[in-house]
Amino acid sequence: MNASPADQRLLLDLADLDRRLRQAEATRRNPPQAARVQELVAQRTAQSHELAVRVGARDELQAEVTRLESDVSLAEQRRTRDRQRLDGSASAKDAQALEREIEALTQRLRSLEDAELELMERLETAEAAVAEQQALLAETTAEGQRLSAEGKAHVDGSAREIEALTRDRAAVAERIPAPLTAAYDRLAQRGVVAAAPFTRGACGGCHVMMAPSDLQALRAVPADQIANCPECGCILVRTEESGL
Repeated sequence: MNASPADQRLLLDLADLDRRLRQAEATRRNPPQAARVQELVAQRTAQSHELAVRVGARDELQAEVTRLESDVSLAEQRRTRDRQRLDGSASAKDAQALEREIEALTQRLRSLEDAELELMERLETAEAAVAEQQALLAETTAEGQRLSAEGKAHVDGSAREIEALTRDRAAVAERIPAPLTAAYDRLAQRGVVAAAPFTRGACGGCHVMMAPSDLQALRAVPADQIANCPECGCILVRTEESGL
């Protein structure tokens, strides 16, 4: 296919715009924050589970403390009642029985209060563990929200960049003859670099050094005729730096 050297060089602009479009589209589909956000989602799930476990343990201790407080209150009420009965008792036998019961209640109260003190200490530790986990969860959530916002900004920025690059590409494509653009597009649809400079004996698309026989054949191709890389098939754009 015949094409002027100037038109062939425009293919390099087209290829560069396509490269930047691919990069922008990749960023739009998968912003740099996406992987970390996914990690944070999994991390937050694990932290939420751990928080639920710690809250459950704390609530169980709180329930035990409440039960002990109730037992202490009942024991104190019984002891107070027995003391009142003792003060009003006229029977020595009844008084001895009341004194024994008051002593037993006093010992029980000491035991309950010791158990309550131990539980309160465990509850304090459990509360601290819950607060610690809540802080970790809040930190993870905050980082996730921040990165999600940054990711959205990247996506929006990429969308604007794609829009601008698409306009620029259309403007460049309009300056290239339709048959040359069609040949370029057919190569691009194959997923290869469709046009690249030939520099210092190597294709700019696949970066393979050209064999001497292929190099000799390339030298024989007129400047106003397109040449293709024998390795990857891209259109080789010859410039002053091609060394031919």
